[in-house]
Formats: sequence, C-alpha cells, structure tokens
Amino acid sequence: MRMLIRASLSEAMTVLRTPPSVPSCAAAPDLAFVKYRVLCQTLCWALGPQSWAAAPTRKCRAWLLGGDAVVELVLNDYLDIFCPHYDGPGPPDGPETFALYMVDRQGYEACQAQGPGAFKRWECALPFAPFGPVRFSEKIQRFTPFSLGFEFLPGETYYYISVPAPESSGRCLKLQVSVCCKESKSESAHPVGSPGESGTSGWQGGGPPSPLCLLLLLLPILRLLRIL
Repeated sequence: MRMLIRASLSEAMTVLRTPPSVPSCAAAPDLAFVKYRVLCQTLCWALGPQSWAAAPTRKCRAWLLGGDAVVELVLNDYLDIFCPHYDGPGPPDGPETFALYMVDRQGYEACQAQGPGAFKRWECALPFAPFGPVRFSEKIQRFTPFSLGFEFLPGETYYYISVPAPESSGRCLKLQVSVCCKESKSESAHPVGSPGESGTSGWQGGGPPSPLCLLLLLLPILRLLRIL
C-alpha cells in the first residue's frame, strides 16, 4: 500500500515526477514533516521486492508494518493510496493483493477487520493493471454528497488496515489518520437572558412574580389615575 498526501492532483504528480533521493528514506521515521514521510514510504515501495533487504527500505516498511504511521490532515486535504503494481511477472512468492478497511481502535491493534466499526473501503486486486497502479483518493471532508463517501470529524482519529488476500504475499499494513483540529465554539460572556446582556431582558426569577411585586408595579398607575 503506497500512500501520498496531496493538496491537489497536479501537485502530487509533480512531486512524484521529481522525487527526493531514496537514501533519505532512512531518516523518514524520525522526521516531523508528515507529508515527506508518506512520500518516502511511496518511494520505498516503488523500489520493488528485490530492494526490500536494504536498510532504508526496511525502516520505511516498518513505519507501516509496526503501526507507527500517523498522518495528520485537515479538512479538504486528500489522502491518495496507490495499490501495489508490477510491470513484469512479479515477485517469486506472488503479487500483493489485499482489501483496505476502516476499523476501530481495537481492530487496528489486532489488525483484524471485525466488529461493528469495520467496513471495506477499497480493494487492491489488479496488481498487473495495464494502465498502471490503481489509486484510491480519500478526501477529508466534513460532509459528502456521495453514498459511498466518508465523513470526517475534526479532532477525531481514523484507522486504516490492509487485509491480505489468502493467496497474497503481503502483510497487514496499518495507518492512523488524525483530522485536525477539534472545533471550539466561542461562548458569550453572558448566557441568553442573563443580566448584562444587551437587548430585551426577561423575568429573571424562577417562578411567577409574587403579589407584592404586582402591587409595587400597580402603585405608579394608581397615583397617575388619582392625579387625573
């Protein structure tokens, strides 16, 4: 599973056409720049199975295999997921094919797509597609007009796992997507109807006015009638 965060499709294609040097992937798990770490993982998967023994590639793969991959996004960001793709016959132990699931925290820890919070998001089943790698694009949005879309809430964390097919040589990969930031509603200094609020004020008591209060309100009217 190859992943790349993008602000736009054109920007993503530009980054992929001019990638940084592969040896810099060795420092990727220690970097705070999340976008670069995800791009680094994409490059490491592009090296192919014959290069997976290299130290930089092992560190990049361990980032997803170990459950340490955390990506922080904001609303209207995109998460692109590239499925494994092979131009030739593929690795000796067979191509990697799997289904991508969104799960809860428990399913993420166990890397199992079970329970009420688990559902299949996509399926990587075309490793030899003639048009190139299959790509799925997830837009981080609060509301979606599509029935198959997913709605994300600021301040929440979402969990993705890959479940290899029975004949696949792949392993379970895990990714956390943290959506920034939790919305804070500014409250007024005075609640509605409380003293100090501008506008029309209402009765502040907890019940109906007492007879004494009504009498005090009527006294000015009675005095006015006596004068007239």
